[in-house]
This record gives sequence, C-alpha cells and structure tokens, in this order.
Amino acid sequence: KKYGEEPNDPYYDNYNSDDDEDEDDDEVVPNNNDDKKSSKKKRRGAGAKKAAKVDTRIVIQKITRNRKKATTVVIGMDTVPGIKLKDVSKVFSKRFAGSSSVKDNAKGDKEIIVQGDHMDAIAEMIVTKFGVAGESVYLDIEGEFVPFK
Repeated sequence: KKYGEEPNDPYYDNYNSDDDEDEDDDEVVPNNNDDKKSSKKKRRGAGAKKAAKVDTRIVIQKITRNRKKATTVVIGMDTVPGIKLKDVSKVFSKRFAGSSSVKDNAKGDKEIIVQGDHMDAIAEMIVTKFGVAGESVYLDIEGEFVPFK
C-alpha cells in the first residue's frame, strides 16, 4: 500500500474481506440501487403477502332487550386476519335463523349483533369454522370474562 491504510467506506462494510493485501479485480461490488433495500429478492404470489400478527381477542356477550328477548354481541372479530365481518354476519344469520348485523360500538370498534341467545353456539362456531384458537374466545357471563376452552 503506497499511501497507507485504506479508509473504511460505509458502502463496503457488508463485504468484509480478511485478506486486504490481495486486491484483485474480481471483488464483489455492491449495487448502489440496493443501498436502502434488503438484499433479498422480493417474493411474488400468494406467499408474498404475510399477515401481520395481531393479538386476537373475541368477546361474546348476551344483552337482554325485554324480559324474554335477548341479543348476542360478538366483539373483536375484526382482529382475526383474513375474515370480513359482513361474511361472518351472513353465516351467523343463516346458521341461527335470525337477523345479524355489523355495527359500530361507542369505542369505534366493529361488533356483530345476532338476535337470540346463542353464546355457546357462536363460540363453538368461531373456533371450528373460522379457525380461531379457543383461548382467545371469551364469554361474558354475568360480567365475568370466562375463556371458552
């Protein structure tokens, strides 16, 4: 080396070479276009979109309207990845032969309201049909949150 040590270049930090004495022309030179991008190739197709892991917590409540009338409210289905609330509402209305709808609650979250007292059946259906873990489904029994399984 005629003028001493070569200064460290931030672009070449990823390409450390132990033998600084051999300066061959076949060195790996990084592409300047990929400085800020990852060195992996971008994936395409079905595997490209990875769902971000979201803490799934579903609460099922029974609300009494009149003396004998009740509605079942499902809160937190929007945290389940890959599920549309409108489709879930349609499945509930077909299964339980009653009305079901998607509404906004006071907090701004979405909830599904189903006519009738169907707490256990809805919890079972969420676990089996929609593939949600039983530990993340909670039943609201007299103000106490009880895990389904």
